[in-house]
Amino acid sequence: MWFVFTIATTLIWGLAELFYKKGARPDEKYAHLKITVTVGFVMGLHAIFTLLTQDIGYNPINLLKYLPVSLLYIVSMAFSYFGMRFIEESISDPIENTSGAIVSLLCVIFLKESLSIPNVIAILVIAAGILGVGFLENTGTTDRKKKLGKKMAVIAFSMPFLYALLDALGSFFDIFYLDDYTVSPLVDITEETIENVANTSYELTFFIVAVILYIFMRAKGVKYELPKQRDKILAAVCETAGQFTYVFAMSGNGAIAAPIISAVCVVSLLLSRIFLKEKLTAKQYFFIFMVIAGILALAIIEGE
Repeated sequence: MWFVFTIATTLIWGLAELFYKKGARPDEKYAHLKITVTVGFVMGLHAIFTLLTQDIGYNPINLLKYLPVSLLYIVSMAFSYFGMRFIEESISDPIENTSGAIVSLLCVIFLKESLSIPNVIAILVIAAGILGVGFLENTGTTDRKKKLGKKMAVIAFSMPFLYALLDALGSFFDIFYLDDYTVSPLVDITEETIENVANTSYELTFFIVAVILYIFMRAKGVKYELPKQRDKILAAVCETAGQFTYVFAMSGNGAIAAPIISAVCVVSLLLSRIFLKEKLTAKQYFFIFMVIAGILALAIIEGE
């Protein structure tokens, strides 16, 4: 069954990226905040469901214990939602998925881990692909600067990079929280419940952030009618459902599941091309496929 959950996770998260993009309309000023609120509400419901149906012995103090990691993930996603308003999903998603390579570098720098030659080659391929995409972005091959202005074009293009960095930091700190339950900062946990406790803390924090942002939007007079947020709701449901299937996928054969799930950026690329009619130049596709190839190679190497 783990293989079924692995394929499901890859497809569901690919769909989530599609609906995220459809919900992040460029002409909707607060679209990124509305997506964040919608995701937070759905995750909050899932957290409540977990607490009511599973005996994980949850201690509310873990909200504060896990807060640094939760905020890194949540802020990174908010940056991603903002960037989606202006950047093609075919470009932003592969860049965002380089977070795994950044985690590897952080482990080398701070944990004194070593990288194998294949690891180094995969990271260099990713770096070359990103540099290529960045070069094309800033040499007149896109008209983003004409549409958005130079300043906003730079800000928008920086969003997927900020996501990758913050998401990588969240994953890096997760090593300290989840690698060994006996030394984890989380309390009242066991080897069986630690992942659920961490995920529930994350989802509850996301819900609290959603409430705060909702109050902010109401104060600003921003209309947020949940029934009209179809694409945002579908994105949130897919995000949460993918998180659910991910746990079962990784619990079966993580070494094989991880590389397959990393192909979510390939699914996203195909769906964006088919349903969003995103068209890039041949050079852009070349460098994007370099990034994707590096990500998949790194995931396979790490899974061995």
